[in-house]
Amino acid sequence: MAAARLGAEVEVISALPEGAAARLAMERVEVRNLRKAGEPHALSVALSTRHDRAFVTFDGANAGLEARLLARFSRRLPRARHVHVAMGPRDLQAWAAVLARLRARGVTTSWDFGWHDELPRRRGFRTLLGALDWVFVNEAEARLYTAARTMTVAVARWRGLARNIVVKRGPLGAIVLGAGAAPLRAPAPRVTVVDTTGAGDAFNGGFLAALVRGALVADCLRAGVVLGSLSTRAAGGLDALPPAEEAAAACRWPSATRGAHR
Repeated sequence: MAAARLGAEVEVISALPEGAAARLAMERVEVRNLRKAGEPHALSVALSTRHDRAFVTFDGANAGLEARLLARFSRRLPRARHVHVAMGPRDLQAWAAVLARLRARGVTTSWDFGWHDELPRRRGFRTLLGALDWVFVNEAEARLYTAARTMTVAVARWRGLARNIVVKRGPLGAIVLGAGAAPLRAPAPRVTVVDTTGAGDAFNGGFLAALVRGALVADCLRAGVVLGSLSTRAAGGLDALPPAEEAAAACRWPSATRGAHR
């Protein structure tokens, strides 16, 4: 939804309840729903405090979602300029093969793994990272996936793992690390924070919406920080997202034109 409000043409492939699919359709987001009829959908409860956050999740249809995604991609790759994945993968080698096929078609890719403490120990994780164009992490994840105790060490290790890394730092903004390039930084705007749930995904949407329209990386970073920050003004990840005109103005872009970029 964040990407759509900045003018990107977006399709979501997932296993969704009817209400979520309808909400996305109202936002002009296409949905390819892989949930079977009568199958329970996933449900997460966010437990947020001023200093920390945790989630309790019932997997439901998500337990079989990865296999369905891989089966779908083996039959037909998405028609898009960019493909973003937001999940903790189990079959890393299969995903690396999908990413290689996408790259061969000129499609750029990104991934936000979230927090999965067993992931760095899985075979093929480094190969998967190397196959991606962009990796999104927060500071804790940046240290986890590089087995680093400090961000200084994590930054040094990330440069040998992935082409481009975006580190989301909450109220401190964000950093882009690219191989052989100086870090790019963007500060976060001042907002009254109610709930940070979904802020990382809103950041990703803003960043990627800028990326597919050919913006400079510095502008992508600013768009991500702005959308992520504005999304914290209300509880949940959706209700505080700014409307299209406000989002475009906050990112200092021309008014969003829907359907122009995918």
